[in-house]
Amino acid sequence: MDFLSAGSGRGDESRPAQPVPGALDPLRSLLHSVSSGLSAKELSDMKFLCLDKIGKRKLDAVQSGQELFNILIEQQEITKDNLELLKKLLQRIKRQDLLSQVVQFEEGEPHAPDDQPDEHEKRLLNAAVAVICDNVGREWKRLMRELGMPEVKLDRIEEAYPRKLYEQLVQALREWQKWKGKDAKVGDLITALRGCRLNFVADKVEEKISQLNTGTR
Repeated sequence: MDFLSAGSGRGDESRPAQPVPGALDPLRSLLHSVSSGLSAKELSDMKFLCLDKIGKRKLDAVQSGQELFNILIEQQEITKDNLELLKKLLQRIKRQDLLSQVVQFEEGEPHAPDDQPDEHEKRLLNAAVAVICDNVGREWKRLMRELGMPEVKLDRIEEAYPRKLYEQLVQALREWQKWKGKDAKVGDLITALRGCRLNFVADKVEEKISQLNTGTR
């Protein structure tokens, strides 16, 4: 099966990644950095490890890490929310330094100051988070999945705070807020709670938000 679209031959590799949405730009930057750090032998090893995913003819035409990653992106083997294959490839060629770059990308960097919720929304978020942390226990991972958090982040939080449900949820919600930046909204938390059938908690959050908006306690 030919996973590449028509006309995407080797001559296209030098063009801008026009089919890829702007949301993938940070991913392209990461992959460019990884590609730049690969030796010819390491690239050859990665190509060999991808034989079960990419046809030999296409692999023979690949001359750089960027070209290899372009194909894997086209095939949805690499996405901004799923870098498992890339991490496995770097583990197999023993490039822990490049693997660390990928892990840092997954964890996400804090948003710029102008990409944060306004002060009112922050106040509402803090209140909502407090209610959620007091009322959601073992269902925390289900809630975070409903919010779209990558599984790798949830597993890392669970490993960092074993048997501490409250702290796991606190850290997960912090990660979610950092990940979403100015797009972090209380409404999303309420929708996710109801999506998990945690309606009692959603009601409590709505009640708290209503109190804050009307100036009551």
